[in-house]
Amino acid sequence: MIDLRIVDSITELTDSDQGCIAVSGSHGGISSARYALAARPWLSVFNDAGVGKDDAGLAALAFLQSHGLAACTVSHASARIGEAQSTLDDGVVSHANALATALGVEAGLRCNTMVGRLRIGH
Repeated sequence: MIDLRIVDSITELTDSDQGCIAVSGSHGGISSARYALAARPWLSVFNDAGVGKDDAGLAALAFLQSHGLAACTVSHASARIGEAQSTLDDGVVSHANALATALGVEAGLRCNTMVGRLRIGH
């Protein structure tokens, strides 16, 4: 079963988290993406933070895709920004990169359902 890390900030990940599912409370901006890239989780889950100007709240998705890493966001309206437990318990997927979509991640899925399926299925 794939390890699950629940971190309020993606900055809490370390090298030992490589290959995990990382559920965070962090926004899906580029600064968060750089921390995820360093740790290399199998899937990173962020908050879309309302998407923002020029889709800044989703920038992590394309960035991580370009580095071969799956990532998705939950809607800011479904989960509290900065609280990973809310991301897991209440979050609803709003966006996913192509690698995440290939894993079965899709908009409208509850985060806890998605995580459960991925942990058991892989």
